[in-house]
Amino acid sequence: MTDDSRPAPPAATAAAVIPAAGRGVRLGPGAPKALRPLGGVPLLVHAVRAMAASRAVALVVVVAPPEGTAEVRALLDTHALPERTDFLVVPGGDTRQESVRLGLDALPPHVDTVLVHDAARPLVPVDTVDAVVAAVHAGAPAVVPALPLADTVKEVEPRDPARPDAPEPVVATPARARLRAVQTPQGFDRATLVHAHATVPVDGEGATDCAGMVERTGRPVVLVPGHEEAFKVTRPLDLVLAEAVLARRRATDGY
Repeated sequence: MTDDSRPAPPAATAAAVIPAAGRGVRLGPGAPKALRPLGGVPLLVHAVRAMAASRAVALVVVVAPPEGTAEVRALLDTHALPERTDFLVVPGGDTRQESVRLGLDALPPHVDTVLVHDAARPLVPVDTVDAVVAAVHAGAPAVVPALPLADTVKEVEPRDPARPDAPEPVVATPARARLRAVQTPQGFDRATLVHAHATVPVDGEGATDCAGMVERTGRPVVLVPGHEEAFKVTRPLDLVLAEAVLARRRATDGY
């Protein structure tokens, strides 16, 4: 047990893959989203530190834009990371699905638990990372942190591209109690995730959710509690919120 009576974190047997090859156009013009500053430090560095904060994570693989691999490697070299955690930077593919597969290919043979984490979720707490790893170690082939929905959700008939201003008709209102908003890191038994990437073909822009790929292979996926601070920085307002969370952490926790 640790000093605060929480269970000790899992041993260092996991690796994290962070796909960061996209541009994130919804955040506005400028540098790729993963390199946008948050509190003076790129989002990607915060995400890598969030994974490295877990004693269970011995390696972080960052999948970078092919033309920016050297830049990302230099960036990580200039920011302090825990000494117990190594990192690799490898070039990514045209889709997130391809980039995750390339990150998987770079893992050493002894890694048996894999986390896949969004570079745009820079503030996920270490307790969430540890909970995902612990659930995989307990036997779950795929684990996703998730939160209950606060909003009612409507299923709609997608808008006709020929009528972009037309209202979308509602076709159903799913029961909110059965819905969850999923976050990352998603955790996997390595063999399960490798099998999913070998089985599920890249279709269009590719899969954006590795757990969904595992579902398509028939393997079970389970949820652990997510955290409200593990939100995804997608739009300018998200960046404002992330700055506020980071400022509070620095003021109260010495983050």
